[in-house]
This record gives sequence, structure tokens and C-alpha cells, in this order.
Amino acid sequence: MNVGEAAEKSGVSAKMIRYYEEIGLLQPADRSQSGYRNYSDTSDHTLRFVRRVRDLGFPIERIRELLKLWTDKSRASHEVKEIALAHVAALEADIAKFMGLRDILGHLAGQCHGDERPECPILDDLGGEALTAKAANRN
Repeated sequence: MNVGEAAEKSGVSAKMIRYYEEIGLLQPADRSQSGYRNYSDTSDHTLRFVRRVRDLGFPIERIRELLKLWTDKSRASHEVKEIALAHVAALEADIAKFMGLRDILGHLAGQCHGDERPECPILDDLGGEALTAKAANRN
């Protein structure tokens, strides 16, 4: 199948297929006499695997590790579990970070009158003016 067919079948864009090939996540496709890429069913299966792992938010280097483990039938499952649990921990840290950001922005939005006045606590905070004002009030 050509790159367009592989993209449609796997759900991975043609651009990403070429990128995955370039960085070594996907074996280079065979080429036709006219130079077009010809992908196999194995490539499609690999692309589906990579797409699913990407959907779960794994970075490229972890995908590379998981691909090696996926193709190694003599692997120990504890290696895969360690990678998955490390990713869960990273996701939990990201969630905590984003919840903190949400809380800060929600608080700032609550301080803003949202009317025709030019005063804006959100912009003051973003520009560091709120911190400067607090420091000046302490002195």
C-alpha cells in the first residue's frame, strides 16, 4: 500500500508516517520503481501500535522502548509495566501542575471585574505588577 493508503488504514497522517520512518520508529518502506513508498501489513500494524501509544501521551523515546519490547517475544513483562507506571507518575505530575494553573487562572479571573474599566488583575499578575504592589505594601 502507498503512504496515503497506509495513512487511511492506520489513522496516522502521511506526514507522520514519513517522520516516523525518518526517526527510525518505522522501518523504511520498500520503494517501487518510480520511487513511491510501499508499506506492508506489518508497517500498518506498527503504525497502529505507535498511534495508540502516542494517544496515551508517551514521548518518542518511550515509544522506541515500547516498540522494542513489543517485538521482543522473550521480553519480561515487568519492563513494560515499569515504563507504564513511570508514565502514570509523569501524567499525575502533569495533572497536578495543570490543576494548579487552573486554580491560579480561576482566582485571577474571579478578581477581574470584566467591565469597561482598564484595571485588570489578570494582566497585572502576568506582568508581575501584582507582586510589585504586594512588596510595596509590605514596606
